[in-house]
Amino acid sequence: MIGQGYVGLTLAAACAVEGFRVTGIDVDEGRVDALARGELVVPGVEEPLFVQASESSSLRFASDFEDVATADVVVICVPTPVTDHRPDLSMVESAARQVGERLRRGALVVLESTTYPGTTEHVVAPLLERARFRAGRDFWLAFSPERIDPGNIKFGLRTTPRVVGGIEQDSTDLAAAFYGSVVDNVFPVSGCRTAEMAKLLENTFRMVNIALVNELAVLCGEQGIDTWEVIEAAATKPFGFMPFQPGPGVGGHCIPLDPTYLAWQSRRDTGRPFRLVELAQDINAEMPAYVTRRISDALAERGVALPKARILALGVTYKPDVGDLRESAAVATLAQLDRRGARITYHDPFVPRLRSHGMSLRRTPLTRANIEAADAVVVLTPHSEYDLAAITRHARLVFDARNALHQRGDDRVVTL
Repeated sequence: MIGQGYVGLTLAAACAVEGFRVTGIDVDEGRVDALARGELVVPGVEEPLFVQASESSSLRFASDFEDVATADVVVICVPTPVTDHRPDLSMVESAARQVGERLRRGALVVLESTTYPGTTEHVVAPLLERARFRAGRDFWLAFSPERIDPGNIKFGLRTTPRVVGGIEQDSTDLAAAFYGSVVDNVFPVSGCRTAEMAKLLENTFRMVNIALVNELAVLCGEQGIDTWEVIEAAATKPFGFMPFQPGPGVGGHCIPLDPTYLAWQSRRDTGRPFRLVELAQDINAEMPAYVTRRISDALAERGVALPKARILALGVTYKPDVGDLRESAAVATLAQLDRRGARITYHDPFVPRLRSHGMSLRRTPLTRANIEAADAVVVLTPHSEYDLAAITRHARLVFDARNALHQRGDDRVVTL
């Protein structure tokens, strides 16, 4: 398993539990050493699964690629960030080169890293074939998009169906057989490009619909309508509607970035913008500034100017109960508040120190005194450990950007 983030480590642990002999490879030597000691230093991985795999003696970790030479299956799960609004495949390319130099005849290689259609066939395959082998003849090659949702207690690796597409039928069949040993349902498709596009559709669907309710929240705010009540009412329709929730933006490694791959490829290959995607990205990017304005307005109504106002933020990770700061809209909102001159403190059980957007903050203890001292307590990421009702009793003002309190009629509580 190349890459030991929460995607690669989760799959590595699951395979080890199923009896595979697994090597988890990562270029971060500190991470490798910690995992080898049995320390779960990767947010988003289920601890019981990791402990079970570690105790099985079937899982080892390495920072070199030597075990690729004896592997029957190689799965590439490295990051695919966006740099200057363009897909950055440098880590995929580096991993593919390392694998290609060591690949054995008859091995199966699967790319899981989210990317644009054509990457597996036109970027990864040539790098794997640099030696003497040919994909589909000497080794097998497929794409299967990761679908790990950190913190989701209902759908984990095994219970989430897996899409698989190979460069030809044998590659598809072998990849489907491999994943069938660790997940309950495998859905084979006609090829890599279909599987790659399916992943982008999944996350673009979410991003666009989040943008829709974010823009709705702005409209409702201007008209004095309760956004959350509108969504709740619409969700009573048993068909043709799926509720999404507004907030300070979108975060994580998928939703903010994956649609960029689709929009970039559309412009590159067809010369046309993917207008809906690009508009949705703009709407979501504006939400931290909008939330900041709403907080400023709520304070002004109470005679407190935002510059020098004391703000206690609850939660800075990108989603509840996950210690991941990547593309966090909560952090972007804090940066907006900081630029407007507010005095920022924060609490997050997963983040003892926050360094981002020019800010350097240490976690503030969530004490009654600190809550009472704040001009506003801002709920940005409502981790389950927070007793929000108790916090509200001691707060002067609570700005609930996530409707976590589900509270109406309290003058101290303002929702997005």
